[in-house]
Amino acid sequence: MKDRRNSFLRRFLRHRMAVAGIVILLIIVGMAASASIFYPQGPWKLAGRPLLWPGDNGRFPLGTDFLGRDLLAALLYGAQVSLFIGLAATLVATLLGTFVGATAGYFGGAVDRAMMGFTEVFQTIPPFVLAVVVVAAFQPTLTTIIVAISLVSWPPLARLVRAQFLQLMPAEFIQAATLMGMSHARIILTQLLPNAVTPIVVSGSLMIASAILLEAGLSFLGLGDPNAMSWGYIIAGGREVLRTDWYITALPGFAVLAAVLAINLVGEGLNDALNPRSRNR
Repeated sequence: MKDRRNSFLRRFLRHRMAVAGIVILLIIVGMAASASIFYPQGPWKLAGRPLLWPGDNGRFPLGTDFLGRDLLAALLYGAQVSLFIGLAATLVATLLGTFVGATAGYFGGAVDRAMMGFTEVFQTIPPFVLAVVVVAAFQPTLTTIIVAISLVSWPPLARLVRAQFLQLMPAEFIQAATLMGMSHARIILTQLLPNAVTPIVVSGSLMIASAILLEAGLSFLGLGDPNAMSWGYIIAGGREVLRTDWYITALPGFAVLAAVLAINLVGEGLNDALNPRSRNR
């Protein structure tokens, strides 16, 4: 086990762009962790004159928004909210997608057709449109946004898990587990899922980036939680002054870009490190 772990780390560390992604992610996590330390009063305080450009006032390194709120404080707290939405939505979508895909791939037949038919219902609607409809139908809150993002994120993972299970089902160790009288749940949890975990981990990591982007898009359309200072909320707040004070939108936009880029780089590194085909490179 230790040799396998060391081998994984060596393969991952050989991927320089993935290491760079880890560094960027650590910086973003550090931003989120330090928000309450540097700004215990929170991000909503009207701290100065509105629309101060970055560098105009030493008290506000990144300037202020149209209400006079400190943009640096907003970005730090925004990292907390955006990362939370990304992680929470990914967790829910991963659990749902894994359950549907595992059930369809293991039982097959009518169960498979029913599960895949259910999945196709969600895939026939463009993901962003479905997310907009779900959030617009209810009051925009963090819970609603997480549920909406989860609903549009799980179908691709379900198909991926199903394909992995269909590939593993004819294996001899699965037939042996069945002959030993193992229950369906035990075979799925102890025999199949551990052998299908690689694509789930890689897909889940990339799903975090998609969730952050979706939240930013929803907030830009005015469908974000007005009580949560996310990066998308800051971007939406800068729409009205985009031509004259574009930095209000550009700074959180750059933060979203950095987070999404870093997560995708880490996802590629995980894929290369966990994929058996890459072990002999």
